[in-house]
Amino acid sequence: MKARFVPVHLEEQPTESFTRQLDALMMLGEHLIDWQEPRWIGHAADADGDAVIVPDMSGVAYRLLPEFQALRLPILVVTSEFGTVSMWDWEIRDFLRRRGVETTAPTSLAEFHDVSRALATKAKLGRSKMLAYQDNLGAGKQPDIFKRFYWWEEECVDDMQNAFGVTIEHRSYKELWQRALALPEQRVIDEITRLDGEVPIIGLSNRGRADALRLKLALDDDLDETPDVIAAGINCLNESATSTTTPCLAWNLLFEERGLIWGCEADLTSMITQFITWETLRTPAIMTNLYPFLMGDAALKHEKIPYFPEVDEPQNHILTAHCGFFAVIPQSWSTEWAVRPRVLEIVDENAHALDARLPLGDLTIVKIASTMDTLTVTPAELTNYEQYVDSDCLNGAVLRIEDGYRYVESLPSHHAVLAVGDIVRRLELVGQVMNLDIQKI
Repeated sequence: MKARFVPVHLEEQPTESFTRQLDALMMLGEHLIDWQEPRWIGHAADADGDAVIVPDMSGVAYRLLPEFQALRLPILVVTSEFGTVSMWDWEIRDFLRRRGVETTAPTSLAEFHDVSRALATKAKLGRSKMLAYQDNLGAGKQPDIFKRFYWWEEECVDDMQNAFGVTIEHRSYKELWQRALALPEQRVIDEITRLDGEVPIIGLSNRGRADALRLKLALDDDLDETPDVIAAGINCLNESATSTTTPCLAWNLLFEERGLIWGCEADLTSMITQFITWETLRTPAIMTNLYPFLMGDAALKHEKIPYFPEVDEPQNHILTAHCGFFAVIPQSWSTEWAVRPRVLEIVDENAHALDARLPLGDLTIVKIASTMDTLTVTPAELTNYEQYVDSDCLNGAVLRIEDGYRYVESLPSHHAVLAVGDIVRRLELVGQVMNLDIQKI
């Protein structure tokens, strides 16, 4: 899906400099933009698109304040041949800003592309669906934990649909599994044969492998019958008695084959965060659990580990782990990757998990706030991986952040999305055009 940009010229007729700059932007926009017919700013208040873009500024802008104020679409100022704002236009932007007209101005070609993808993502969300497979919310295993989660509340669903326009559809996990069991055996065998040698599966029984792919094929069928699904999740831990498998391998394959974003435990807030981050910035964005060292025994007990690793400034470190390993990560994003037998006792003995790693280095912790109008962001560094035998953390990742106390006081959830790279500035730009505030923790 492309962003629809309406080019706006300030003089009543397009000037030579406007036409030259617009031609340059059409080349720089690559395949990301669907260019609409140019309009004079005085006739652009009712423009139909995702944003208006001003390719060429001049002093006449100071005399067009009412026309700028009348624009209802986001306003992009991209006035250099390099896909950035021209330095000479800072005064005009300041003039407009101080009179209530906000504009977005990229400082690099990459940011121009980020903004273009963000606007396309905003439009796409309004035409999209998210699926959550669940039956008994919080009534399954470990209900004392699971009944507390906001993403299962109707208010969360309503707020998300109102904020982004995305449709959230709840479906039965039990019925999904029954459809999986009813699949022809040959179809499962064919899928096993197709993936042989491409997907490293270590230590999993033949039944475990077959059941994992049954679930994937059943999800394939649902997606084939349901257009415009961008993300799906299953209440796989709390309702683990429903099936003899887990959806980890299915989520990997469905992302690699369809681009589907996944949601562990049917976490809608993580799904929307992952989708926005990946779709706009094209940087890997995965969900995991946070265990700040500051939480001490409460975190250690849950992961069944004896101690946190020794580090300088332990108050500024977080152990991250999910379902026995680091996180559910697609193969194409991983430096190391394998399917292994399940670790958590809460799931069936034939179930599985993914043992995968992201590269060491800069990360950004991202999560949508419960109000759906703010992304909380925290720069972090993935410093190393830690292994604890006979635990629920056979391979976890250690993150370092600037201020652990402030983070624990302000974080929105134990589920967080980790995005590769320091993308705070890029998210700030995305937020401008997606009506999202950015709260840096």
